[in-house]
Amino acid sequence: MQSNYYSISEYPTGTPNPDVFVLNQQELPALQDGEVRIRNHWLSVDPYMRGRMSGVKTYIDPFALNAPLEGAAVGEIIESRDDRFKVGDRVTHMGGWRDVAQLSADTVTALPDLDVPEQAYLGVLGMPGMTAWTGLNAIAHMQEGDNVLVSAASGAVGSLAVQLAKAKGGTVVGLAGSQKKRDWLESQGIVAVDYRDKDAATLSDDLAKACPGGFDVYYENVGGVCLEAALNNLNVGARIAVCGMISRYNDEGPAPGPANLAMILIRRASMQGFIVFEHWDNYPAFLAEVGPQVAAGDIHYQETVREGLEATPEAFLDLFKGANSGKMLVRLS
Repeated sequence: MQSNYYSISEYPTGTPNPDVFVLNQQELPALQDGEVRIRNHWLSVDPYMRGRMSGVKTYIDPFALNAPLEGAAVGEIIESRDDRFKVGDRVTHMGGWRDVAQLSADTVTALPDLDVPEQAYLGVLGMPGMTAWTGLNAIAHMQEGDNVLVSAASGAVGSLAVQLAKAKGGTVVGLAGSQKKRDWLESQGIVAVDYRDKDAATLSDDLAKACPGGFDVYYENVGGVCLEAALNNLNVGARIAVCGMISRYNDEGPAPGPANLAMILIRRASMQGFIVFEHWDNYPAFLAEVGPQVAAGDIHYQETVREGLEATPEAFLDLFKGANSGKMLVRLS
């Protein structure tokens, strides 16, 4: 059987050119004991993948040139030489950016038995959802009544973070760059603020108007002026959970830090970055709390879907243009 997959031909600087992504075809070897073969139904593209295209090891190894790229995917077992899986089982794994994956069964997980669409395990019930839950609970230690600010608040992570925060009862403000995204936030009872084309002083004033009581928690996905404006609006003892800084991922050189970093001291705030994979032992607790809410329709989530394996590079690059509402997915026929 053949597998079609994407690789990168070089490590890009700045925003990747679409030409760096190469579609390849390979003949898969015979299945060995302990392996499974999976036909992928859905692929995930995520901002963290840009760091793996740098050629530099960070918290995760970089992608190898001219080798299959990796990412979360959901698919169906089509051949198995492992007693834990049978043909027809639906699974999630990290063999994305390809139509057929052949993997060790140790790296494959059966989908939980919840009444939700299978692609939900790439978004609201997958790594993005787990990231939102972890940042608020394990890192920022969100409490009842906390006022919470979330940047990139209509994205795959932010859109769940604002809903989980809203359930705690405080004022929740979400930063979003388009009217459509802000309309969605407001439909969920979130105060929406536009951050596009604003300097830090203007955005800081807008945040003060949106939440005069200041923020106890800031969930950081963007960096740049969003971080600087947030620092000006912290309450004493505020906690900042740093999930990502997508505004910096394609920078070609060092970026200056916030000019008002002293607000961390003045407000006696804490600021902690985290990698969700290091908290994955909590996934069952997250799933037990959030899974039934998603199945019941109490948690709302959005998906932006591109069609076909060939659309995967464009879907990935569109993340950095803010072209997605909620989780960006690629559906394979």
